[in-house]
Amino acid sequence: MKTETVNQLVIHASEQGDAEAVRQLLAEGASVEYKDADGRTALMAATQKNQIGVVKVLLEAGSDVNARDITLLTPFICSGANGFHEILSLLLDYGADLKSVNRFGGTALLPSSEKGYLKTVQRCLDAGIPVNHANDLGWTALLESVILGNGGRLYSDVIELLVEAGADVHLPDRDGKSSLQHAIDLKQEKVVRILTKEYVETNEAIKQGKLLARADQYEEAIGVIEKALESDSQNADLIYYKGHFLQELKRFEEALQQYQQALAINPTDLDFYFYTANCLRLMKKPGEALAEYNKAVALDPEETFYLYHKSNYLRELGKHEEAVQAMNKLLALQPHRYDFSFHKANSLRSLGRHEEAIEAIENAIKHDPKNPLYHTHKQKSLELLGK
Repeated sequence: MKTETVNQLVIHASEQGDAEAVRQLLAEGASVEYKDADGRTALMAATQKNQIGVVKVLLEAGSDVNARDITLLTPFICSGANGFHEILSLLLDYGADLKSVNRFGGTALLPSSEKGYLKTVQRCLDAGIPVNHANDLGWTALLESVILGNGGRLYSDVIELLVEAGADVHLPDRDGKSSLQHAIDLKQEKVVRILTKEYVETNEAIKQGKLLARADQYEEAIGVIEKALESDSQNADLIYYKGHFLQELKRFEEALQQYQQALAINPTDLDFYFYTANCLRLMKKPGEALAEYNKAVALDPEETFYLYHKSNYLRELGKHEEAVQAMNKLLALQPHRYDFSFHKANSLRSLGRHEEAIEAIENAIKHDPKNPLYHTHKQKSLELLGK
């Protein structure tokens, strides 16, 4: 078989999670260094699909964990951005560069904090990724988790980890606002108490369960929560943590049952649609996950949180047309958001609509005129147009 053919096949097999085929193709001469048209190695292809078994095979064969694709993404940062903490831990063991950044200047800690991937955040912090590193938009992991979070159960726990790791609550963004100021303005009352170190968990079961979960003792954590639920069966926080711990054990159907039970008790607790969406994403059911986001958006159309995270997922799925539509709705609600304009411009570029990408990035420049990130983006679009 031709070398190019086995190289292409090993990337396909890696995506599909066929570890035995990957081993065979490597034995036939496939190279772990080969990159496809998108600059992806087999390791990147396996990482993108969360194929843990294949990742192990490729690492043992000498794959480069810091190899970049054409978007400058590495398998390590990709695993962080997708919440694949098991792969991220493996890559750390094989020499992942802790300080490496994506094309937006963010370490693996930033997108995991932005998206609420709690265990991935913990792994990043435990590994020593700098907690106060700011990306090219001027945001640290803490700023991202406050601005792009919503102060709910999950994001409060992410923020708690970041603060415990030494995140600077007073570090300003490019607008001169700190995480604490953003939390106050966004009325994230629990987050404000966490940032000022005034928050104390009063529910002993939740306190104990979270400590057990940090030590990866999820079965024990579930037992503690179930004991508490015997006398407090309608407590949405207890139900959430039981669902979250089940999800970490990959007992997804059981986790979904918990989240749905909480919604049956209180249909206005919209965060549970976000939790079900996250769970369905891990189950590789994108249609159902998007439907959950849509339910939350329909119930609170003025809230940007659910629509933003839906747009994130659409971009991950390569559904850039729908992502642009989502960003248009977000910008109608908050036209000053340069990050929304930046994401819109990126999707438009992916669609080859460079004139519109320039128009979108000019809105970002309008609201943050001195940020070179946006000027560089505009110049690249002009080059793609031959101007």
